[in-house]
Amino acid sequence: MKTIRRGSKGSEVTLLQKMLNLQADGIFGPLTEEAVREFQQKSRLIVDGIVGPKTWAALGAGGSSSRAVDEIIVHYSATPAGENFTVDQIRRMHLQRGFSDIGYHWYIDLQGEIHAGRSESLAGAHCLGHNTRSIGVCYCGGCPPRSVSGWNSTGLDTRTPAQRDALLRLLRDLRRRYPAATIHGHCEFAAKPCPGFDAAREYADL
Repeated sequence: MKTIRRGSKGSEVTLLQKMLNLQADGIFGPLTEEAVREFQQKSRLIVDGIVGPKTWAALGAGGSSSRAVDEIIVHYSATPAGENFTVDQIRRMHLQRGFSDIGYHWYIDLQGEIHAGRSESLAGAHCLGHNTRSIGVCYCGGCPPRSVSGWNSTGLDTRTPAQRDALLRLLRDLRRRYPAATIHGHCEFAAKPCPGFDAAREYADL
């Protein structure tokens, strides 16, 4: 196998992405590089994001078609309170940012409807350094109404009762299917207020 890195394209990249449980588009972009770095770190290799002989060998020895999920990370969509955004709208936003699909695995709209996003079999694009090992869950909202000055830079728990109920049901189901996974808020891993509340504490008993 030839050495590939960010910017590479072709069948080798597609194979790599499948081995890392990524969306396989054949383009070695930033999300593929992140997944490679995570794999290299876990495999005690030099973490450079470049897939050379040693990384290929490690992938060949341990490549698996199933992901080992040990984190469930809760997000908000960073949209204004009271405005409903569909899962397709969020997907288009992520595509415009260069993602291959919506970054979250599950999305809860304003009415509490739970929508499937990216396949759980694929690494998400929602939390840097944690994508290959986690499930990303997002609820619509998280910011004050547009009438509030600086609304888009302010984090807030805007969950409706229907969203609270739906999020609880979804997290219970995910914990049942991934019993080793712990629940976290995005703010635990990034300098931002997302999801607007302490998810780890609220769901500690699930």
